[in-house]
Amino acid sequence: MGCASSTAKKEGRKEKIRRPKAWKHPQPISRAELTQMREEFWDTSPHYGGKKEIWDALRAAAEEEDLSLAQTIIESAGVIVHNNDLTICYDEKGSKYELPKYVLRDPSNLIRTK
Repeated sequence: MGCASSTAKKEGRKEKIRRPKAWKHPQPISRAELTQMREEFWDTSPHYGGKKEIWDALRAAAEEEDLSLAQTIIESAGVIVHNNDLTICYDEKGSKYELPKYVLRDPSNLIRTK
């Protein structure tokens, strides 16, 4: 059941991935604080379940500026994208991968230093 629907979803989906909508952190944060939050998430992500290879592909895609290359990374890893902003994805065995917006896009209230 899961395999058939996953395959149909993958073959039927021709939407390109996109960055999540703009979001705002509860208080302005610096680049260093955002980087720390991201590192903590990626360091602990394998503990949420799923395969390390999929987490690695999701990280590579999330950190890639070129969305067409990010799309290629996702497709090559066999990731099934549920939300085209990559916040919810599945692997081919049905394991769910949830990504917080802060690993996918900078907040609108990021403190910009010069």
